[in-house]
Amino acid sequence: MSFPTISAVIATIGSRPELLRTAVRSIMEQDYPGDIEVIVVFDHVEIDTLSDIQVPQNRALKTIPNERPQGLAGGRNSGILAASGELIGFCDDDDYWYKNKISRQVQLWAEHPQAIAISSGITIRTAGEDVQRLAPQRATFTDFLQSRITEIHPSAMLYRKEDLNGGKIGLVDEQLPSAYGEDYDLLLRATQHADILSVQDPLILVLWDRPSFFAGKWQSMVNGLTYLLQKFPEFEQQPRGLARISGQVAFAYAALGNSQQARRWAKATLSRDITQLRAWAAYIVSTGLVKPQVLLDLVQKTGRGL
Repeated sequence: MSFPTISAVIATIGSRPELLRTAVRSIMEQDYPGDIEVIVVFDHVEIDTLSDIQVPQNRALKTIPNERPQGLAGGRNSGILAASGELIGFCDDDDYWYKNKISRQVQLWAEHPQAIAISSGITIRTAGEDVQRLAPQRATFTDFLQSRITEIHPSAMLYRKEDLNGGKIGLVDEQLPSAYGEDYDLLLRATQHADILSVQDPLILVLWDRPSFFAGKWQSMVNGLTYLLQKFPEFEQQPRGLARISGQVAFAYAALGNSQQARRWAKATLSRDITQLRAWAAYIVSTGLVKPQVLLDLVQKTGRGL
């Protein structure tokens, strides 16, 4: 079995230095015998050289600026373009790779070279508990139209560099408003070419007990999700999948206090899927009787997002 070189890209705004160091060390300490480089991209902030981190043999550490548009998409693209590895993985600056992540994923890819990308299960730490969620063994384009499949987390993904840098998938979409849903967009584009396979064990730890970067950024959610609906007309052939996203838009409008748009989107949602809870929640929030954060807090405790 060959051991392709790996580049791990962490895009950060530098606000969580200790968690960032934990993430970097988790990658440095992989049991994978091949070469791994960690590229930390600082997004239009001062660079922390991370000089206190020990770099073992067969490992490398680069700290670079994001010279592309500010935001997660530009940061990840800066890392992709700077990467020397044959395979590229992403890691959020507050997530953690288990020691066998890369070795298990490379082994699975060697067994199924036709896969477009490799993921894994995840462990979510929320409300003081660790919750394990396994990704489906195989995920197709149709699967992603129907569901975001949140078990397939961006910090678990492994792609071929040639597919991202000028290849069949392409770079992260920097036109996405506020980079909202940029990971989902990448998964949709990838699975238009082939399926994503996942190791049937949790290989990363996701810290959920902190506010999301997008928490309360309702207009960004509206703009990002409507952009995705326009970009992928195939959603029209998947009523439940379309209702899932339009329900999110309805809720975001309700949280913004735009009751008219919230009810319009909620009505359209329920015409496609009467069971879509996000639309019903949008109706409730649009009355002003319940604050959106109350419902979000309930969902958050389950280790899921809106």
